[in-house]
Amino acid sequence: MRPLVVIRNLGLLLVVTSGAILVVAAWSCLQWLLGDETEKAALQALMMTVACGGIVGMLLWFVGRRARHAVGRRDAILLVATSWFVAAAVGALPYRLWPTFAEMPPDTTPFANYVDCYFEAMSGLTTTGATVLTSIESLPRSLHLWRSLTHWLGGLGIVVLFVAVLPMLGVGGKRLFRVEAPGPTPDGVTPRIQETARVLWLIYLGLTVIEIIVLKLVGLTWFESVCHTFATLATGGFSTLNASVAGYQSVAIDVVIIIFMVAAGVNFGLYFQLIKGRWRSVVKDREFRCYIGFLTIGSILVVASIVNRPIVATDGTEIQAGIGDAMRYGIFQVVAVQTTTGFCTADFDLWPFLPKFAMICLMFVGGSAGSTGGGMKVIRFMMAFKILWAELERVFQPNVVRPVRIGTAVIDTEMKLATMVYFVGIAVLTLLGMVLLMLLESGKDIDSITALTASIATLNNIGPGLAKVGATCNFGWFTSASKGVMIVLMALGRLEVMTIAVLFFPRFWRGD
Repeated sequence: MRPLVVIRNLGLLLVVTSGAILVVAAWSCLQWLLGDETEKAALQALMMTVACGGIVGMLLWFVGRRARHAVGRRDAILLVATSWFVAAAVGALPYRLWPTFAEMPPDTTPFANYVDCYFEAMSGLTTTGATVLTSIESLPRSLHLWRSLTHWLGGLGIVVLFVAVLPMLGVGGKRLFRVEAPGPTPDGVTPRIQETARVLWLIYLGLTVIEIIVLKLVGLTWFESVCHTFATLATGGFSTLNASVAGYQSVAIDVVIIIFMVAAGVNFGLYFQLIKGRWRSVVKDREFRCYIGFLTIGSILVVASIVNRPIVATDGTEIQAGIGDAMRYGIFQVVAVQTTTGFCTADFDLWPFLPKFAMICLMFVGGSAGSTGGGMKVIRFMMAFKILWAELERVFQPNVVRPVRIGTAVIDTEMKLATMVYFVGIAVLTLLGMVLLMLLESGKDIDSITALTASIATLNNIGPGLAKVGATCNFGWFTSASKGVMIVLMALGRLEVMTIAVLFFPRFWRGD
């Protein structure tokens, strides 16, 4: 373990994060100069954050500047784990400082305390999309932009961006990328890991530009297009409206966002294959086909369950759903939940038991490995099914030795164990989160469905759950202690449990 290596790189990461905030501050300054007086306080908050983050970042870099070692494995784990918490600490400052500069009375402040601000920042960076805000539309536009940008930065990972723009990391960059990249198979698309990070970010940027243009063409303003694109491609879910996407009351906007949510849940390595003209390898990819299969089956089940029933949109409109409306709202919610984007157009908490149960199941599935989606990843469910099938076969054919495969790839013993441990870990953390929330909120008469789905939604980076954390609700009513629990769950889910859990292992710190 080389603490100075971690400190140096954390300092550089803070400088990069402050640079992103500076971009938002520049846009806020332009809006203020054009006559938007609501931006004055937000601009002051953003600039103060840039100053604080930049100064602390430079101090950390100065302290660790003499550390010339490459990033080792333990250093990479510690750096990736701490980077999300440190970045969220800086990302929360604009939310906390803005009411002060705006001279808001305490009882009118959207963010009651720093824990609320930290929750919002962590939810943004981990692309969870859960919010403590009761009036989203009360924020200045620059803070809306910053909320959405935290999604976009966290989508492929701030550490992957770090590797892409800082070649000085050398071999340590490969370790950082493999610890950070989502899913059990974070293989590069090019031989050099820094080039891989750059390629993935260029693909991400290209999809971003395309969606911004398409959303503008179907009726959104440039500002709304940018904010919703950042949230869509990062599978985040922050919207500029209290009613989320339903507030636009547009079938065209719903369809465009559905398409790009599906695209965001695909392994980004497959886009590289498409660019190279290898479309057959994409079509034959088993995880991709299984991912589409989950979406299709979930959509059919939900649509069939809500057709000819009343649907309440998140803007309060009640619709007697024919087949068209059932498809529009049902498919949107299935895609939003499985890809862990978390946008809402309908209050699915009011749906019958079967579609609600299906939605909870899809929360665990998530997107593909190597996508911006959260959840447990489709490939793990495929491996778990194969492992279970092989073990059942051994019961009646104990002498048969048959390798477990996904396509042509053999699942070795180490991967089998890692997959099953991950399933157990998610189950334990989900129940532990539920129990802690019920204990911490016992004075508020919290119900088990709220506690369970709040735990599922934050651990799997979904956003909305059911009951008191449903599509039309928020997380602001929880105590600070409960928000702290969910902040940890969001980070655990984004880094796929082990990267943070290993920090509690004493031998990790002893180095033996």
